[in-house]
Amino acid sequence: MTGAVSTGETGIGGILLWIVLPYLVLVVFVLGHVWRYRYDKFGWTTRSSQLYENRLLRIGSPLFHFGILLVLVGHIGGLLIPKGWTEAAGISEHTYHVTAVVLGTFAGICTLGGIAVLIYRRRTVGPVFSATTRNDKFMYLSLTVTIVLGLAATVAANVVGGGYDYRETISPWFRSLSYLSPDPALMTEAPVLFQLHALSALLLFAIWPFTRLVHMLTAPLGYLTRPYIVYRSRDTGLGSRAPRRGWERTGAGRG
Repeated sequence: MTGAVSTGETGIGGILLWIVLPYLVLVVFVLGHVWRYRYDKFGWTTRSSQLYENRLLRIGSPLFHFGILLVLVGHIGGLLIPKGWTEAAGISEHTYHVTAVVLGTFAGICTLGGIAVLIYRRRTVGPVFSATTRNDKFMYLSLTVTIVLGLAATVAANVVGGGYDYRETISPWFRSLSYLSPDPALMTEAPVLFQLHALSALLLFAIWPFTRLVHMLTAPLGYLTRPYIVYRSRDTGLGSRAPRRGWERTGAGRG
Protein backbone atom coordinates (compact mmCIF):
# COMPACT_ATOMS: atom_id res chain seq x y z
CA MET A 1 0.00 0.00 0.00
CA THR A 2 1.38 3.36 -0.97
CA GLY A 3 1.59 6.26 1.38
CA ALA A 4 -0.45 9.43 1.21
CA VAL A 5 -0.12 10.94 -2.24
CA SER A 6 0.98 14.49 -2.75
CA THR A 7 -1.45 17.33 -3.31
CA GLY A 8 -0.26 17.67 -6.87
CA GLU A 9 -1.38 14.14 -7.78
CA THR A 10 -4.96 14.33 -6.59
CA GLY A 11 -5.60 18.02 -6.01
CA ILE A 12 -6.51 19.79 -2.81
CA GLY A 13 -10.13 18.71 -3.18
CA GLY A 14 -9.19 15.03 -3.13
CA ILE A 15 -6.99 15.56 -0.08
CA LEU A 16 -9.77 17.31 1.82
CA LEU A 17 -12.53 14.85 0.86
CA TRP A 18 -10.72 11.54 1.14
CA ILE A 19 -8.09 12.20 3.82
CA VAL A 20 -9.00 15.15 6.04
CA LEU A 21 -12.78 14.61 6.12
CA PRO A 22 -12.74 10.89 7.10
CA TYR A 23 -10.36 11.49 10.01
CA LEU A 24 -12.34 14.54 11.10
CA VAL A 25 -15.56 12.49 11.06
CA LEU A 26 -13.86 9.75 13.08
CA VAL A 27 -12.85 12.26 15.77
CA VAL A 28 -16.37 13.72 15.90
CA PHE A 29 -17.89 10.22 16.03
CA VAL A 30 -15.75 9.07 18.96
CA LEU A 31 -15.67 12.28 21.01
CA GLY A 32 -19.33 12.94 20.27
CA HIS A 33 -20.34 9.64 21.83
CA VAL A 34 -18.12 10.27 24.84
CA TRP A 35 -19.69 13.69 25.33
CA ARG A 36 -23.21 12.38 24.82
CA TYR A 37 -22.75 9.55 27.31
CA ARG A 38 -21.20 11.85 29.89
CA TYR A 39 -23.64 14.75 29.70
CA ASP A 40 -26.82 13.25 28.24
CA LYS A 41 -27.25 9.75 29.62
CA PHE A 42 -31.00 10.16 29.98
CA GLY A 43 -31.19 11.23 26.34
CA TRP A 44 -29.35 8.10 25.18
CA THR A 45 -32.51 6.46 23.92
CA THR A 46 -34.62 5.87 20.82
CA ARG A 47 -37.46 7.94 22.32
CA SER A 48 -39.84 5.17 21.39
CA SER A 49 -43.23 6.21 19.99
CA GLN A 50 -44.77 2.74 20.18
CA LEU A 51 -47.45 3.92 22.59
CA TYR A 52 -48.77 6.35 19.99
CA GLU A 53 -49.08 3.87 17.10
CA ASN A 54 -48.14 0.22 16.74
CA ARG A 55 -49.56 -1.16 13.48
CA LEU A 56 -47.23 0.63 11.04
CA LEU A 57 -44.34 0.33 13.48
CA ARG A 58 -44.66 -3.46 13.48
CA ILE A 59 -44.21 -3.38 9.69
CA GLY A 60 -41.58 -0.72 9.19
CA SER A 61 -39.27 -1.33 12.15
CA PRO A 62 -38.50 -5.05 11.57
CA LEU A 63 -38.17 -4.47 7.83
CA PHE A 64 -35.74 -1.59 8.33
CA HIS A 65 -33.66 -3.31 11.01
CA PHE A 66 -33.45 -6.56 9.05
CA GLY A 67 -32.33 -4.70 5.94
CA ILE A 68 -29.82 -2.49 7.73
CA LEU A 69 -28.30 -5.53 9.42
CA LEU A 70 -27.70 -7.16 6.04
CA VAL A 71 -26.29 -3.89 4.73
CA LEU A 72 -23.91 -3.69 7.69
CA VAL A 73 -22.70 -7.28 7.22
CA GLY A 74 -22.19 -6.67 3.50
CA HIS A 75 -20.21 -3.50 4.07
CA ILE A 76 -18.02 -5.13 6.70
CA GLY A 77 -17.26 -8.02 4.38
CA GLY A 78 -16.72 -5.86 1.33
CA LEU A 79 -14.64 -3.13 2.90
CA LEU A 80 -12.58 -4.95 5.51
CA ILE A 81 -11.90 -8.34 3.90
CA PRO A 82 -9.29 -8.08 1.11
CA LYS A 83 -10.07 -9.57 -2.25
CA GLY A 84 -7.17 -12.00 -1.96
CA TRP A 85 -8.63 -13.52 1.20
CA THR A 86 -11.90 -14.56 -0.42
CA GLU A 87 -10.05 -15.96 -3.42
CA ALA A 88 -7.75 -17.93 -1.11
CA ALA A 89 -10.88 -19.32 0.59
CA GLY A 90 -12.03 -20.70 -2.76
CA ILE A 91 -14.65 -18.03 -3.50
CA SER A 92 -14.26 -16.92 -7.09
CA GLU A 93 -14.64 -13.28 -8.07
CA HIS A 94 -17.75 -14.08 -10.11
CA THR A 95 -19.43 -15.88 -7.22
CA TYR A 96 -18.60 -13.10 -4.77
CA HIS A 97 -19.77 -10.43 -7.20
CA VAL A 98 -23.13 -12.06 -7.95
CA THR A 99 -23.79 -12.82 -4.28
CA ALA A 100 -22.87 -9.30 -3.19
CA VAL A 101 -25.05 -7.67 -5.85
CA VAL A 102 -28.10 -9.86 -5.17
CA LEU A 103 -27.91 -9.61 -1.38
CA GLY A 104 -26.95 -5.95 -1.48
CA THR A 105 -29.88 -5.05 -3.71
CA PHE A 106 -32.28 -7.09 -1.59
CA ALA A 107 -30.98 -5.53 1.63
CA GLY A 108 -31.17 -2.04 0.15
CA ILE A 109 -34.78 -2.54 -0.94
CA CYS A 110 -35.76 -3.87 2.51
CA THR A 111 -34.03 -0.98 4.26
CA LEU A 112 -35.51 1.64 1.96
CA GLY A 113 -38.98 0.11 2.24
CA GLY A 114 -38.73 -0.02 6.03
CA ILE A 115 -37.61 3.57 6.42
CA ALA A 116 -40.32 4.70 3.97
CA VAL A 117 -42.96 3.13 6.22
CA LEU A 118 -41.40 4.73 9.31
CA ILE A 119 -41.28 8.17 7.69
CA TYR A 120 -44.88 7.81 6.47
CA ARG A 121 -45.89 6.86 10.01
CA ARG A 122 -44.16 9.89 11.50
CA ARG A 123 -45.78 12.21 8.98
CA THR A 124 -49.34 10.89 9.12
CA VAL A 125 -49.81 9.89 12.77
CA GLY A 126 -50.49 13.07 14.73
CA PRO A 127 -48.91 12.25 18.11
CA VAL A 128 -45.84 10.70 16.45
CA PHE A 129 -45.41 13.75 14.21
CA SER A 130 -45.72 16.06 17.21
CA ALA A 131 -42.96 14.12 18.99
CA THR A 132 -40.63 14.38 15.95
CA THR A 133 -37.91 17.00 16.40
CA ARG A 134 -35.87 18.85 13.78
CA ASN A 135 -32.98 16.65 14.78
CA ASP A 136 -35.08 13.58 13.92
CA LYS A 137 -36.07 15.01 10.54
CA PHE A 138 -32.47 15.75 9.60
CA MET A 139 -31.41 12.29 10.76
CA TYR A 140 -34.10 10.61 8.68
CA LEU A 141 -33.14 12.72 5.67
CA SER A 142 -29.44 11.87 5.97
CA LEU A 143 -30.16 8.19 6.51
CA THR A 144 -32.53 8.03 3.53
CA VAL A 145 -30.10 9.82 1.21
CA THR A 146 -27.31 7.42 2.20
CA ILE A 147 -29.51 4.37 1.58
CA VAL A 148 -30.82 5.68 -1.75
CA LEU A 149 -27.34 6.55 -3.03
CA GLY A 150 -25.96 3.16 -1.98
CA LEU A 151 -28.79 1.30 -3.70
CA ALA A 152 -28.55 3.51 -6.77
CA ALA A 153 -24.80 2.97 -7.04
CA THR A 154 -25.24 -0.82 -6.81
CA VAL A 155 -28.01 -0.94 -9.39
CA ALA A 156 -26.44 1.56 -11.79
CA ALA A 157 -23.01 -0.07 -11.75
CA ASN A 158 -23.81 -3.76 -11.49
CA VAL A 159 -27.38 -4.26 -12.74
CA VAL A 160 -27.84 -1.62 -15.43
CA GLY A 161 -24.15 -1.06 -16.17
CA GLY A 162 -21.39 -3.44 -17.05
CA GLY A 163 -20.27 -4.01 -13.46
CA TYR A 164 -17.88 -2.32 -11.08
CA ASP A 165 -15.50 -3.96 -8.61
CA TYR A 166 -15.36 -1.60 -5.65
CA ARG A 167 -12.85 -3.92 -3.98
CA GLU A 168 -10.23 -2.58 -6.36
CA THR A 169 -10.62 1.06 -5.28
CA ILE A 170 -13.00 1.86 -2.42
CA SER A 171 -12.08 -1.05 -0.17
CA PRO A 172 -8.29 -0.45 -0.37
CA TRP A 173 -8.89 3.26 0.28
CA PHE A 174 -11.01 2.48 3.34
CA ARG A 175 -8.40 0.09 4.73
CA SER A 176 -5.62 2.58 3.98
CA LEU A 177 -7.25 4.98 6.45
CA SER A 178 -6.71 2.46 9.25
CA TYR A 179 -3.10 2.06 8.17
CA LEU A 180 -2.66 5.85 8.58
CA SER A 181 -1.48 5.83 4.99
CA PRO A 182 -4.56 6.98 3.03
CA ASP A 183 -4.53 6.95 -0.74
CA PRO A 184 -7.15 9.44 -2.01
CA ALA A 185 -6.32 8.61 -5.63
CA LEU A 186 -8.25 5.36 -5.20
CA MET A 187 -11.47 7.23 -4.44
CA THR A 188 -11.06 9.72 -7.24
CA GLU A 189 -11.14 6.75 -9.63
CA ALA A 190 -14.48 5.50 -8.28
CA PRO A 191 -17.79 6.29 -10.05
CA VAL A 192 -19.58 9.45 -8.94
CA LEU A 193 -22.48 7.60 -7.29
CA PHE A 194 -20.07 5.63 -5.13
CA GLN A 195 -18.29 8.83 -4.15
CA LEU A 196 -21.59 10.50 -3.23
CA HIS A 197 -22.59 7.43 -1.23
CA ALA A 198 -19.32 7.57 0.69
CA LEU A 199 -19.71 11.30 1.40
CA SER A 200 -23.30 10.87 2.58
CA ALA A 201 -22.18 8.04 4.87
CA LEU A 202 -19.48 10.31 6.33
CA LEU A 203 -22.10 12.97 7.01
CA LEU A 204 -24.32 10.38 8.67
CA PHE A 205 -21.51 9.22 10.95
CA ALA A 206 -20.70 12.84 11.82
CA ILE A 207 -24.23 13.53 13.12
CA TRP A 208 -24.67 10.02 14.57
CA PRO A 209 -23.62 10.81 18.20
CA PHE A 210 -26.13 13.68 18.39
CA THR A 211 -29.19 11.76 17.19
CA ARG A 212 -31.30 8.82 18.35
CA LEU A 213 -28.97 6.54 16.35
CA VAL A 214 -26.79 6.25 19.45
CA HIS A 215 -29.06 3.43 20.65
CA MET A 216 -27.50 1.15 18.01
CA LEU A 217 -24.26 1.17 19.99
CA THR A 218 -25.92 0.17 23.25
CA ALA A 219 -26.44 -3.41 24.36
CA PRO A 220 -28.67 -3.96 27.42
CA LEU A 221 -26.11 -6.18 29.15
CA GLY A 222 -27.02 -4.71 32.52
CA TYR A 223 -30.34 -6.51 32.43
CA LEU A 224 -28.50 -9.81 32.84
CA THR A 225 -26.95 -8.94 36.18
CA ARG A 226 -29.14 -6.27 37.76
CA PRO A 227 -31.12 -7.24 40.90
CA TYR A 228 -34.85 -7.77 40.89
CA ILE A 229 -37.01 -4.67 41.14
CA VAL A 230 -39.00 -4.69 44.37
CA TYR A 231 -42.39 -2.98 44.25
CA ARG A 232 -43.90 -1.69 47.49
CA SER A 233 -47.29 -0.18 48.14
CA ARG A 234 -47.49 3.55 48.85
CA ASP A 235 -50.25 2.87 51.41
CA THR A 236 -48.40 3.35 54.72
CA GLY A 237 -51.26 1.88 56.74
CA LEU A 238 -51.49 -1.34 54.80
CA GLY A 239 -49.59 -3.38 57.40
CA SER A 240 -51.77 -2.20 60.31
CA ARG A 241 -55.10 -3.19 58.80
CA ALA A 242 -56.96 -6.15 60.18
CA PRO A 243 -57.50 -8.87 57.60
CA ARG A 244 -60.89 -8.99 55.98
CA ARG A 245 -63.25 -11.73 57.13
CA GLY A 246 -63.71 -14.49 54.64
CA TRP A 247 -66.66 -16.71 53.98
CA GLU A 248 -68.06 -18.36 57.08
CA ARG A 249 -70.48 -21.19 57.44
CA THR A 250 -73.95 -20.08 58.43
CA GLY A 251 -74.40 -20.45 62.12
CA ALA A 252 -70.70 -20.91 62.81
CA GLY A 253 -69.75 -20.37 66.42
CA ARG A 254 -73.32 -20.75 67.69
CA GLY A 255 -74.27 -23.20 70.37
